[in-house]
Amino acid sequence: MFNSFTEIWLISLILLTSILVLIVTMQLSSALKKLTLDPSKQEEEASLSWWQKFTGLKPLEKEKDLEMEHQYDGIVELDNPTPPWFMYLFYITILFGVVYLFYYHVAQDGNIQEAEYKTEVAVAEKAREEYMKKFANSVNEDNVKAMSAAKDLTEGSTIYTTNCVACHGDKGQGGVGPNLTDVYWIHGGTMKDLFHTITNGVPEKGMIAWNKTLNPIQIQQVSSYILTLQGSNPPGAKEPQGTEQK
Repeated sequence: MFNSFTEIWLISLILLTSILVLIVTMQLSSALKKLTLDPSKQEEEASLSWWQKFTGLKPLEKEKDLEMEHQYDGIVELDNPTPPWFMYLFYITILFGVVYLFYYHVAQDGNIQEAEYKTEVAVAEKAREEYMKKFANSVNEDNVKAMSAAKDLTEGSTIYTTNCVACHGDKGQGGVGPNLTDVYWIHGGTMKDLFHTITNGVPEKGMIAWNKTLNPIQIQQVSSYILTLQGSNPPGAKEPQGTEQK
């Protein structure tokens, strides 16, 4: 919101400055012409309306005075300078370009496309996190499903590395706890089984209930990640334990 007001203020300032520059330029141009033109030309200039001065238009009866010496196929070129209004517009674009360059690329106060994109991504990410927190508790053993999105699996990998490596190994090969990469499971190897085991723990085997540390979404993410370890056959894998899961 702050950036929006700042940019509106900047554009308004540029427009006002441009109008001021336009007025000053017209006045200076008019004064310079009065100093350099001969008396007859001065009288002619004085007879022109402000619109004629602004547009640089010459009366048709003056066209003969503008003809240049060369012509081609009966077409005569006129010595008509660039209209003042066009030059004023050109000056304004130069001024705008200088201010834009300084504001956005030198001072870097402006919200350029790259910065705007990063801001929008950050806002979307925050909204997603709020959504996940709000609906985290809606996941349970009855409706849990394996996640396949790269972001969720990455989150699951991070959770596994932080909490599970000590017992199950960095590649799921097993250690104090069982091997998670084969098809043999002590407490079941489906998504619902994993969710239940991680949520409630196995106290008699020394595995704590993680529902006091992780929310249901996080348990769903780490469970989904564990399923991706199936068949990876890491070196030093622990011998099979439990029942084969088909």
